[in-house]
Amino acid sequence: MQPEPALAPAPTPTVTTAEVVLTVAKVSKSFGDNHVLKDFSLVVHRGENLVVLGKSGSGKSVLIKCIIGLLQVDEGTITVLGQDVGALDYADLDRLRAKLGFLFQSNALYDSMTVNENLLFPLRRQWLTHTPAEEKDLVQQALEDVGLADTAEKLPAELSGGQRKRIALARTLILRPAIILYDEPTTGLDPITAREIDHLLREVQQKYNTSALIISHDMACVRLTADRVAVLIDGRCYAEGTYEELQRNEDPKIHEFFV
Repeated sequence: MQPEPALAPAPTPTVTTAEVVLTVAKVSKSFGDNHVLKDFSLVVHRGENLVVLGKSGSGKSVLIKCIIGLLQVDEGTITVLGQDVGALDYADLDRLRAKLGFLFQSNALYDSMTVNENLLFPLRRQWLTHTPAEEKDLVQQALEDVGLADTAEKLPAELSGGQRKRIALARTLILRPAIILYDEPTTGLDPITAREIDHLLREVQQKYNTSALIISHDMACVRLTADRVAVLIDGRCYAEGTYEELQRNEDPKIHEFFV
């Protein structure tokens, strides 16, 4: 196996109330008798990568959908960049979403569009206008950020799985989001490519000081990307801490993730 490239340590966030950019407070969400989230709480601070760790089907993706307002919570509140998501009308919610980046597990690229067209799509659907020269510069910068500057005229089908993941991230970065939500960013990738994506997530954090909520059950991804980890068990935030702190935890429910 090839050795992993050296990785600079993530900056340790200085935690103050003023730097909280995302708050999930006592949120519950059920689908009939299936209680997915139960009194779930967490906070994300500016410049921090917070990983939500949980088994498949534990409610991680439901949490993201609640955060971006695709699902309404049954109880509790979600505050993003100082705004109560549940209290926003459609127009205000759409404006808030423009400040959030979202990396889909499936990448969600448009197969019939070139890479350039895929990146321009979110840029042109916002209320902000850019000149053609500005759009070209933004696309080029986003592609350079993910190491694929020469792919603008290619179709997604011409790219490898890892390259498509990078293009999906470039499409997220083009709007310069304050917070990025990553849904299982390494799912379906071979181990070497997955680790390259992990390193890229950290590079994005360090370059743009973005805050991120990363949904994952890939323990290598958790170890490489997380400043803090929140463990989602039985619908609740069962434990929080650094990767190393949780790795040393002797609670059987936590320990089984690290075996």
